[in-house]
Amino acid sequence: DDVALPGLIRQDQAWEGDVIEAPTLVKRDGRYVLFYSAASYGGDGYKSSYAVSDSLTGPYTKAAAPLMSTGTFDGTVRGPGGQDVVTGPDGRDRIVFHGWDAATTKRMLYVADLGWANGCPVVRGSKVIHQAERAALNNAVVRDAAGAWDGRAVGKIDHADSHVEFTVFAASAGPHTLTVRYGNGSLSGGAPVAASHTLTVNGSAHGAVTYPHTGWDNWRHTAVEVGLRDGWNTIRLGKGEHYAELDAVEVG
Repeated sequence: DDVALPGLIRQDQAWEGDVIEAPTLVKRDGRYVLFYSAASYGGDGYKSSYAVSDSLTGPYTKAAAPLMSTGTFDGTVRGPGGQDVVTGPDGRDRIVFHGWDAATTKRMLYVADLGWANGCPVVRGSKVIHQAERAALNNAVVRDAAGAWDGRAVGKIDHADSHVEFTVFAASAGPHTLTVRYGNGSLSGGAPVAASHTLTVNGSAHGAVTYPHTGWDNWRHTAVEVGLRDGWNTIRLGKGEHYAELDAVEVG
């Protein structure tokens, strides 16, 4: 039977601008997930996000940040929106959406693998931020940090057994980009030097992540490619050369 639904969500976050549109409602892992698009359609403004509820009629709780945006795709897709969810003959979900190409001259159709991390959507290729202070820490400390996202970062990753371990979800197996937001104020003989962290993926050594000198509380990004399996993965950053602090990692 048709169900008349009340207004489930409205624009109440700064990034949403004056409009919420293009709703797509699905039920996964026992919860209702309402995808939507918002903000200005032109250029980089358009974005997609979602809200979840245990009940069809709500209340719905919005995600803390957009699911898909120009930034989460590193500009390869600009202004993503108008999303829909389809299930293929293999039983796997995909998200279909439109966006401007890199030059913002044509509106194109895109499709990406869609996974579910504890009932919340993860889109292959769209970066997800994982804050270092919320990761599993060993012989490292959380500190207040000027300029860090959420105002906190992890430091004192200074010992042989120090590490920061992130649990991340991949919508499908294969190569992914790991972007690390770091600060490096290391000096050797009074001169600035690069630092590094060892990198372990799902228990296997994966080389190291190298950080050019930035100064403390001066946060920059560096990226490496990692191979992830379908579903949950662990990424561990440990003591390497000299010293660096971690603000967050992004997986896309």
